[in-house]
Amino acid sequence: MPLYEYQCESCGHRFEAIQKFSDAPLEICPKCGGPVRKLIAAPAFQFKGSGWYITDYAKKDSSPAGSSEGPKDAAAAKTGASSGGDASSSEKAGEKPAPAGGTAPAKP
Repeated sequence: MPLYEYQCESCGHRFEAIQKFSDAPLEICPKCGGPVRKLIAAPAFQFKGSGWYITDYAKKDSSPAGSSEGPKDAAAAKTGASSGGDASSSEKAGEKPAPAGGTAPAKP
């Protein structure tokens, strides 16, 4: 059952009452008998466990917020290629780069 908070308009006394949703709001202060009004409070619950946006889908990376490096630029940065699209000097001259094994293939 929800917990409601009330404040007396006469004496200023604040108190809480556990009531059903279907119960009528209280009208009389238990301390002085004056009129009371229901106060609005922030809800006091927290999403824990799986199945909630905040725990499952919220952004969890630690990159700076202003970073504009996209996936294309990130892949180029890992391989050492520049993001400007420049080819290495051997590729510009029409030569094939050496294979990753470290030895150049014999020419036929």
